[in-house]
Amino acid sequence: MIRDFSYQGDLAGGSLQVRESRVVAELLLQNASEADWQQAIMTDNRLQKRSPATARRVAQALRKRLELLEAPFWQALLNGDDELATQVALCSALERNLLLVEFMETVVSDAYITQAATLDAWQWDDFLQDRVHRDPAIADWTTSSKKKMGQVALRILAEVGYLKNTRSLQLQHVLIRPEVRTLLEDSYRHRILACLRISSPRSNDTDTDA
Repeated sequence: MIRDFSYQGDLAGGSLQVRESRVVAELLLQNASEADWQQAIMTDNRLQKRSPATARRVAQALRKRLELLEAPFWQALLNGDDELATQVALCSALERNLLLVEFMETVVSDAYITQAATLDAWQWDDFLQDRVHRDPAIADWTTSSKKKMGQVALRILAEVGYLKNTRSLQLQHVLIRPEVRTLLEDSYRHRILACLRISSPRSNDTDTDA
């Protein structure tokens, strides 16, 4: 058993924030200096936040997500349409948040397999309780933190289209863009691709083994 394992991530920090992610992707593509980041985020307020502190926090969170991906992902995020950009942003969130990956692999995937009509908010709490065996620190997380993370996870699913909205939590089918599939396959991110394709019937799975 791995004793030092812990779930690192930023789920409590916000959902996909696609518009803001485009700004961050552009700065990454420009190989912006720290002075350039300061100018764009703090001085020019390109993220359009009400306070410098919020702008800094959001920029740092999205930068940490996107820096885990490569330039072709940033290019697709910056220049793609809203659907493409949203799916790329999801890739960055999954790359940064193993907890979200495992939630999609288990709870959300099972819901599609059993043809459930909706998710239930309590399923996030049950999921966290199940993850305690991997990371005992979860038991010490505050109730408010757990709730906030669950809200963000469900909002992300709604933003991509797996959920109709965050009120009904009605499940929907999502078609993964071929551009995203190619990006993930070319970078050997097969686990993330499998997450994105959870709403697809297994009979339509045309992936080939690498």
